[in-house]
Amino acid sequence: MGRRWLVTGCSSGLGRALATAAARAGDQVAVTARKLASLEDLARAWPGHITPIAMELRDARQCEQAVRTAVDRMGGIDVLVNNAGSGLFGTVEEVSDGELRDQIETLLVGPWRLARLVLPLMRAQRGGHIVNVSSLGGRMAFPGLASYVAGKHALEGMSQALAAEVAPFGVRVTVVEPGVFATRYGSSLAEAAHRLPEYAEATGEMLGGFRGMEDNEEYGRPEDFADCVLTLVGSDVPTPLRVPVGEDAYAYLEVAEQAAREEFAAARALVRPQARPA
Repeated sequence: MGRRWLVTGCSSGLGRALATAAARAGDQVAVTARKLASLEDLARAWPGHITPIAMELRDARQCEQAVRTAVDRMGGIDVLVNNAGSGLFGTVEEVSDGELRDQIETLLVGPWRLARLVLPLMRAQRGGHIVNVSSLGGRMAFPGLASYVAGKHALEGMSQALAAEVAPFGVRVTVVEPGVFATRYGSSLAEAAHRLPEYAEATGEMLGGFRGMEDNEEYGRPEDFADCVLTLVGSDVPTPLRVPVGEDAYAYLEVAEQAAREEFAAARALVRPQARPA
C-alpha cells in the first residue's frame, strides 16, 4: 500500500516537484495552494493520485478543512510536508509589526497548526512522518531577511522539540534545509512597505541575488529536492533531524558551523573565570 501525503504549497517549485514525484511513485497526495486553479493541471496529470485542495495557510478553518478533506479522500495521512511559505525582504528597522506577524504566521504558526491537526491521526496509527521545509536561513542569517530568518529559526526549534515529543509514538520529524533552487522564490519575494535608503548598500546586492533565482540553470533542480525527500521518507533507518539539500547548502553551512565554533570559543575565552594566583 502506498503512502498518503499532505503537501502544502504545490502551485509551483519544490512542492509541485515533490507532489509529482510521490504520485509517480504510486502514492496518494493531497496538495494545497491558495488558488485551486493552480493545481488543476497537476490533478489531471495524475488522476487517482492527486487530490487538490484550496487552502490559505494563515486561515485556521481552511487548514482544518484541508486535513479533513485529505483524510476523507485518502483514508488517513502518513506524511505531512510543511512546504508552503513566503519571504519578506526588509531590515529589522524597516519591517512593521503587522508584516512581522504575517511572516511568522506563515512560516511558524501555519506549520505548527497543521502538525497539531495531523498528530492525533499519526499517534493513533503509531506512525507517521512530519517534514518541515526550512532553508539555509534556519541556521544562518542574511541582511535584509530578518523576519524570514526569524521564522525559519523558530520552525527548526519547534521541530527539534516536536521530534522528542512524538518519537515514542513512532512518528518521525525531519527538517530539510534546501540550498538555492531554481524556483519562483526570488520573483515572489515581497518587500517591506517602508524601505530606508540608508540600508541600500547593506542589502541591495542580496536582494538582487534573490531576484535572479528563477529558472537559473546554475541552481538546483526542484526534482532533485523531491528525490531527496522521498529517500528520507522511505528510509528504514533513523535519519538526522536536520538534512541540508543541495551541495551548495553543505558548503554554506560548513562555513556557518565553523563561524559558530569560533564564536563559541571566543565567548568562552571572554567569560571563563581566569585562574587566580595562589
